[in-house]
Amino acid sequence: MKKLLLALMLVMPLSVFAQKFGHFNMNEIGAAMPESQALQKDLESKSKVYQDEIEHMQSEFKAKLEDYQKNVDTLVDAVKQRREQELTELQQRIEEYVNKSSQELNELRNQKTQEIMDKILKAVEAVGQEGGYVYIFDINSLPYYSKTLSEDVTAKVKAKLGL
Repeated sequence: MKKLLLALMLVMPLSVFAQKFGHFNMNEIGAAMPESQALQKDLESKSKVYQDEIEHMQSEFKAKLEDYQKNVDTLVDAVKQRREQELTELQQRIEEYVNKSSQELNELRNQKTQEIMDKILKAVEAVGQEGGYVYIFDINSLPYYSKTLSEDVTAKVKAKLGL
């Protein structure tokens, strides 16, 4: 019985050292993906369209405000109230448009970023299964990892993604 226990104690540490751990850099891989570059261009393009429309709306507001301020002394109360109402409504539409456009850009960014991350994680899983790894961690989410006890599989994941 003692010999069996001794044999188990000798073999057990060897099995612990036989486990393979890996790490990868999600940010590096994500930045290298064509989908990330396409997303950045798409966001810039849509942002420019939104910004142009906001500038157009602001120019319209500014012109109406200047006209109102120039003629305020000559306007009758009913016209003055209507123009003030128009200015208030236009300002609210501008604010709503700014909020809506910002929300749409954020939703697009989040959706596409999630798709990119899912693709990377599938590649990590495939590398892990093919290489017999116990764990593969993203170094950007770890406070510490041992570079000597963990293998950098970033290049393998890139290769799996065709990068």
